[in-house]
Amino acid sequence: MSSNIQITAAQLSRLVGLPGAPTIVDVRILDDVALDPRILPAADHRSHKSVADWARDYAGQRVVVVCQRGQKLSEGVAAWLRHEGVEAENLQGGFEAWRDAGGLLVSTAKLPPRDAQARTLWVTRSRPKVDRIACPWLIRRFIDPKAVFLFVTAAEVPDVASRFGATPFDIDGIFWSHRGERCTFDIMIEEFGLASPALERLATIVRAADTARPDLAAEAPGFLAASLGLSRMFKDDLEQLGAGMLLYDAFYRCCRDATEETHNWPAGSKSA
Repeated sequence: MSSNIQITAAQLSRLVGLPGAPTIVDVRILDDVALDPRILPAADHRSHKSVADWARDYAGQRVVVVCQRGQKLSEGVAAWLRHEGVEAENLQGGFEAWRDAGGLLVSTAKLPPRDAQARTLWVTRSRPKVDRIACPWLIRRFIDPKAVFLFVTAAEVPDVASRFGATPFDIDGIFWSHRGERCTFDIMIEEFGLASPALERLATIVRAADTARPDLAAEAPGFLAASLGLSRMFKDDLEQLGAGMLLYDAFYRCCRDATEETHNWPAGSKSA
């Protein structure tokens, strides 16, 4: 049983990917990271040695601290964070417990470099509809909550990427793009090692809506209609992305928790 200063892998797994998920801080030592460089979704890596310097960066946040086995490093860092007024718990059993329970782990091999503020920077075509909202949603929820997205004229994406050190996505001829019948969203799930039943269900809906294949998912026509409606409601692409995050949050939660639920009101017609 977990204590009031610990959280279990099962409890944390129910929070990961949701808009109110806690911030995960990975304090594993470099030798342990070298053995398995994957990270928990959206985790920050920090050194326990300098916790006094960075603890206040998490003011006002709920934090879960992860070390290799959930012992001295995460216990100590979580305690220090609480000393600074941060709501902090450590992950019971640490990285090993999360891994052994089958928790989602992000492959770091394809992670873009971060800027001076430790953010990943991405660039794509303006006026997003489906895939160009889906990918930022995945990145913000599972890779980097602080990620920056630049929406520019299609022809300028490569040069903006080069001049500003941004990673381009969802344009032709680059790594983060469509492959065959699969969307960029599919590719990101695969390359980041995020395959899970819920994300795969959502990916099918995204692919169906983005590639005019409504036969792939019954939800696709409604999902496309909502996406197109959002694109007409907002002139500013970043405002549209903000609104679209809620749409993807809702569909992800449905894909994860409500696939068997139906709505049948009224239950039957009145008899004559």
